[in-house]
Amino acid sequence: MYSIHKWSCLILLLELLSIVSSSYADEQQPLRPVMNDVPKRVAIVGAGAGGSFAAYEMRKLASKAGIPLNITIYERASYIGGRSTTVNAFEDPAYPIELGASIFVQVNANLLNASRDLGLSVRSADYGRPKETDESIGIWDGTQFVFTLKNDSSWWNIGRLFWRYGLAPLRTQNLMKNIVGRFLRLYEEPIFPFQSLTEAAAEVDLLDSTSTSGAYFIEKNKIGKLFASDIIQASTRVNYGQNLPVIHGLESMVCMATDGAVSIDGGNWQIFDGAIKASKAEVRLNTTVTAIERNDDGTVHITSHPTGDLDSVQSSEVLEYDELVIAGPLQYSGISISPPLDHIPDEIPYIKLHVTLFSTPHRISAAYFGLQGDNVYAPETILTTHPETDWPSDDPSGVGPARFWSVSTLRTVTRTVIRNGDEQQEQHYVYKIFSPERPSAAMIAKMFDIEYDDRTSVVVPRTNTSIGDLPTSEISWFHEKIWNPYPVLYPRVTFEESLLAPRVWYTSGIESFISTMETSALMGRNVAALMLQSWQKESEQADANDGSSSSPRTEL
Repeated sequence: MYSIHKWSCLILLLELLSIVSSSYADEQQPLRPVMNDVPKRVAIVGAGAGGSFAAYEMRKLASKAGIPLNITIYERASYIGGRSTTVNAFEDPAYPIELGASIFVQVNANLLNASRDLGLSVRSADYGRPKETDESIGIWDGTQFVFTLKNDSSWWNIGRLFWRYGLAPLRTQNLMKNIVGRFLRLYEEPIFPFQSLTEAAAEVDLLDSTSTSGAYFIEKNKIGKLFASDIIQASTRVNYGQNLPVIHGLESMVCMATDGAVSIDGGNWQIFDGAIKASKAEVRLNTTVTAIERNDDGTVHITSHPTGDLDSVQSSEVLEYDELVIAGPLQYSGISISPPLDHIPDEIPYIKLHVTLFSTPHRISAAYFGLQGDNVYAPETILTTHPETDWPSDDPSGVGPARFWSVSTLRTVTRTVIRNGDEQQEQHYVYKIFSPERPSAAMIAKMFDIEYDDRTSVVVPRTNTSIGDLPTSEISWFHEKIWNPYPVLYPRVTFEESLLAPRVWYTSGIESFISTMETSALMGRNVAALMLQSWQKESEQADANDGSSSSPRTEL
C-alpha cells in the first residue's frame, strides 16, 4: 500500500510540474481562463414565451454542464408574459381575465411540463362559463347558425356532425393527428435542437402543409368544403383572424388540435413568470433596448432606456454581453443594429386584432342572431364564418357579414348596483369579443339588447361611438386592447434561421410556421440548446489547441 501511494504521489507531482512548465513555456501567451470559471453573460430581449423559456432552458442546461451563467432579460412592458396577459375585471384580482393567449392543449408538452414543474394549478379552459343555455357553441355565418354544439351531449353532437358533414370530421381528425405527430418530432433528437427551421420542417415532412393555403390543403385531403367552411374556418378565424384561403394548411390543422384545452388558475402569464424566476435571471421591466453593437471580439453592447424616457441620453445604459437572444418580432422592436445582421428576418404583415372585454347584466341577444321564440337563448360562445355561398370568399382575409370573429361568455360576477334609487345585487356576465375593427356602441347594444339612442339629435347620427358611450348601468366594466398578436400566415416553404449573426439568436422565426405560446416556448428552448452546444464546441476547440501546443508528458 505504501509503495503504491508513493508512486501515485510522484506521478501527480510530475503532472503538476508539466502543467506549470507548459503554462510558462511562452511568456507572450496569457493563461486561457477555464470556461467554467468565467460566467457567460447572456441578454434576452423580451419576456414572453420565447424569452422566458430560453432563460429557463439555458439555466437548466448550464447548471447540468457546470457552466456559471448570468442572464439579463429586457422587457419594454411593465409585465412578464408578452401576449399572454390578464386584466382584472373591475380591477379586482379575484376576476382575472385573459386578454391574450387564453388556452393551451394536451399536445403542448412544454407548457404542461412547466406548469407541473413550477407547481401551477391547471384548470379546464371553460371552467367559468355559466352553462345556462342548451348550446355551448354556435357557428354563425352572418345570417344564420350553420351548426351548434349542445352542452354535455357528446354523442348527440357526434351524430349531428356526421349527419351534416359525412366523413369529413373523421378525415379531419386523422389528418390533424398525422400532422401533429410529424410536428412533435421537432421536440426530439436527432432533430432537436435545430439551427434551420426550414430544414427541420422538411425533415419531418411538413413543408407540404405550409406551402399551400388551408382551403387547398383540405380539398387535396378530400375533406368536404362544407365542413371546411363551417367548422375549420370558424377555428382559424377565432384563433388567427384569418380565413382558409389565406392561412396555410399546417396552421389550419393546428387549430383543430383542441383536446384537453386548459388554462392556469389566475392567468397563463404565470408559466412565463415562473420560468424566469427559476432561471434566476435579472429582469429589467419597463426597459427598452434601442441599440445593439456587435463588437470585433464577439461580444455585444446593448443600449437601453427606461421605456418612458427613450429620448434622454442621460437615461441610457450600455452593457456588454457574450450572447444575445432577440425574443420577439424584430420588425416591431425599433432596435438599431450595427454592423447589420448577417441575416435580417423578413418583414411580414401581422393581424390587427381588437379585443373588447366587458360586463353587463344582459345575455347575448337571441333576436340579433335570428333566433325567435320564448325562452330561446343564443349559444354562450359564438364563432363566425363566411356564408356557404361565399366559398372561397372573394375577400379571403375579410371578416364578412358577421363583422366580428367571435364573442364568448367567460364567467358571471355579482355586482352591487343602484336601480331606481335602490341598492341591488345583480348577476353580470363577462364577455370577450374578437374583431378586426373596434365594435361600435350600436353594434354592442343590439347584440346584447341594450336600449341605446345613437343619435345626438333627431336627424344627426353619432359617429365613431364605442362601448364607452353606453350607459354604466348597462356596461358595468370594460377594457379594450388592440393587438398585433400573430402574423398573416401566408403559405411559404422557408423560415427564419435561429442564428442571425454570430452570438445573435432569434426565436420569432417560428411565428410564420406555427404561432402559439407552445411553439414560442419550443423555439426558446431550441435557442438555449444551440447556444450551449456552441459553448461546448468552443471549449473543446480551445482544449484541442492547448493540447497541440503543450509539451508531451513523460510516461513512467
